[in-house]
Amino acid sequence: MQNQLQEKTKKILIIGKGGREHALAWKFASDDPSVEIFVAEGNAGCELIPNVSNIGLTEIEDLVGFAMQNRIDLTVVGSEELLVKGIVDKFEANNLKIFGPDKQAAMLEGSKAYAKDFMTKYGVKTAKYQNFTDYAEALNYLKQITFPVVIKASGLAAGKGVIIAKDNDEAETALADMLLGMVFGESGSEVVIEEFLEGVEASILSFTDSKVILPLISAKDHKKIGNGETGLNTGGMGVIAPNPYVTDEVYQAFIKDILEPTLNGIKMEKMDFAGVIFFGVMITKNGVYLLEYNMRMGDPETQAVLPLMKNKLFPAINSAIDRNLESVNLEWENGATCCVVIASGGYPEKHHNGYAITGLEKFDLADSYLFAAGVGKKHNDFVTAGGRVLNVVAKGVSLDDARNKAYKAVNSVNFKDMYYRTDIGKIV
Repeated sequence: MQNQLQEKTKKILIIGKGGREHALAWKFASDDPSVEIFVAEGNAGCELIPNVSNIGLTEIEDLVGFAMQNRIDLTVVGSEELLVKGIVDKFEANNLKIFGPDKQAAMLEGSKAYAKDFMTKYGVKTAKYQNFTDYAEALNYLKQITFPVVIKASGLAAGKGVIIAKDNDEAETALADMLLGMVFGESGSEVVIEEFLEGVEASILSFTDSKVILPLISAKDHKKIGNGETGLNTGGMGVIAPNPYVTDEVYQAFIKDILEPTLNGIKMEKMDFAGVIFFGVMITKNGVYLLEYNMRMGDPETQAVLPLMKNKLFPAINSAIDRNLESVNLEWENGATCCVVIASGGYPEKHHNGYAITGLEKFDLADSYLFAAGVGKKHNDFVTAGGRVLNVVAKGVSLDDARNKAYKAVNSVNFKDMYYRTDIGKIV
């Protein structure tokens, strides 16, 4: 009886407002329908899940106060900005359970320059690079390298602060935009100029308690706006899981050359947190390289990974917070998922909000899930409220099956000027 009572009164706070947060709320609610979930600040689609409420709080102190007043059992953070500001430190200072990196560990995402220096210090396999804050010094460095080259804003730039410069002119323009024009604000006041690696990208999310790192199933993101990976970078236009390029050989190389030295670095730096490490890796003919760390669940990777997870999410996260992650054995369903992101026309540049969305409430297809991202409400109707609006996810016995189901499900929703790629998960 006592266990049943505890299940009924469990309260979870999810911080963020995109498709990732909707997917997390869906997973927690699917695992335990009695759970009470709050999303800050969430989006209108989140409240389609029973027992889910959006709360309009964005400041750390307000969120701490809400968690204390409402006796929240677990907080999960999706916002990189709040992680870098130290939300985990504030929650833990008030004896609140929270899943995410503290301010020190969050710098592995908050500063690409810091992350690259960490990788080098602890022998994580990564591309050659140099960090710069001075425009003239960065220009001079261009004379010493071969093209193409990757130029990254060191700080947080919502997944858009990465330029692949094919020649010197493009590199100079990117450096001028970041260091002089401040197109990414303070995030671009320091840049990383990095060797260009040719290969296939993979996303490997993982849980950690700072004693072990437990990888989730691999995924493959599609970052460019256009079919065939063309056009501008976005926050992600779709994803598949598992990643077919992550073979046993690739996975073992990832463990040896990336995961193990990362864990060693965490221990040597005396980091002590329970949260997520998202490894963005490049699979090349010369091995597996780490491109970047993210320190929270990926978007849209989360939307594709969670529907394949057999384990309940709350106990797994709780084990990490209790520093007992080594006792957890993650299990995954056979088959694959395909997530198609439906965006507003014009994204990632100028786009219009406020268009009515149809099909959201009636979406009910076998093996398919709809996670809202940029969705608001106007006069009780769902409307577009962002660049990436919806995530349509389907599960299949194979990748082809999942793709076919996903694109069939896309036809169930509609809004003016909606745009999506038609090649998500298409393996060439």
